[in-house]
Amino acid sequence: MIKLTYIFHSCFMLETEQCVLIFDYWKDSPEGDVKKMLEHTGKRVYFMASHFHEDHFNPEIIAMNVPNGDKRIILSRDIIRRHRAKETDADVVMRKGDVYNDEYIKIKAFGSTDAGVSFMLETDGKKIFHAGDLNNWHWEDESTPQEVKKMEGDFKAVLRDIKAEHPAVDLAMFPVDPRLGTDFARGARQWIQTIKTTYLAPMHFPPAREKAMTFGKEAEMCGTKFLYIRHEGELIATI
Repeated sequence: MIKLTYIFHSCFMLETEQCVLIFDYWKDSPEGDVKKMLEHTGKRVYFMASHFHEDHFNPEIIAMNVPNGDKRIILSRDIIRRHRAKETDADVVMRKGDVYNDEYIKIKAFGSTDAGVSFMLETDGKKIFHAGDLNNWHWEDESTPQEVKKMEGDFKAVLRDIKAEHPAVDLAMFPVDPRLGTDFARGARQWIQTIKTTYLAPMHFPPAREKAMTFGKEAEMCGTKFLYIRHEGELIATI
């Protein structure tokens, strides 16, 4: 059984029987759900950061303590290259194509249409994807046709790479960002049309949460269970 808690922005906390994974930590939830977990868990805690942007990587994770368990930090290579952290701060540094395995998890880093990588994770018999900043960032209301075409091509190329190895996932955490304008859910729509996805958790939407949740009905029509988010710190799924 896997429990998924929405923390903030693109940060989720995923707890399995044996470990805890915290993706793209920026800020804790108002009730301090990450802090409480770290204080009380006896499990291994993995902090995973997809790229250097401050809304996806907070260097505070390096000093966070797990008194009764242990901690591993997995960073994308660009975080080191951009001097947001040192090589010695990370247990694992990943670039596109890299694979990491241990007794609890298997991770492969795939590409992004922005900085860093996206993560495909296998744990407890489940396939879980965190997109980081992988999206069809087309900004159709503002971008030129040439810019839209290039982003569309870049995004679809990454999707093809992922589908070749993982045509289906149990859970995807993926941007649904209303700042993009009219077709704000285009990338998420293309994702679920390409990769069979049991559960989709939207992210990267504050402060336009209500608008982002409107994609739920469309996702459900495609056979994907959409995880509606009401507030930070909410347990949104048990898988």
